[in-house]
Amino acid sequence: MTEEKFIEDLKKNDPDAFKKLYEEYAPKIYGVLRNYVNHDEIEDALQEVFIRIIRGINGFKGLSKLSTWIYRIAVNVGKNYSRKYQRIKETSVDFEDETEQNHNIQAISNSNVKNEVLEELDYQMILNIMEKLDEEERLLIKLRDIDGLSYNEIAEIMEIPLGTVKSRLHYARKKLRQLIEEANFV
Repeated sequence: MTEEKFIEDLKKNDPDAFKKLYEEYAPKIYGVLRNYVNHDEIEDALQEVFIRIIRGINGFKGLSKLSTWIYRIAVNVGKNYSRKYQRIKETSVDFEDETEQNHNIQAISNSNVKNEVLEELDYQMILNIMEKLDEEERLLIKLRDIDGLSYNEIAEIMEIPLGTVKSRLHYARKKLRQLIEEANFV
């Protein structure tokens, strides 16, 4: 099914399309929300994201990819929860959606981290190291290296310039490599 057809079905309130939407995006949205929302509130935030998607789908003009629009909603809801409750955020990233099936972080590309991490660290060690990154660093690495989004999509989602995305991602990866080295895993 093409993205256009899928969007059309969503706009027609097709239950199968909404089911597919939830199945495809819930784990990814959950992973984004974990960067912002306290564990106890994450299900509420996830529900709010889907309510906003359902309410806003008719206004979706297709100026970006559907996934970019959905991630933007998730980030905004996450930021709203973070501001609203001002609680300490959980510092883990949910990789289970992509890695549960094969424990392979597929999209860590263009970096030395790929081979080092995949060859020398197991899944839990990756999670433990990622917890040491700050919220934005985890989100950047998740969106680019786990979810495989383009730099332009990330810039749109995070509402920052393209050059800033590239720079911050570079430093986040550099920090991740340093954390791996400090942990004596390489």
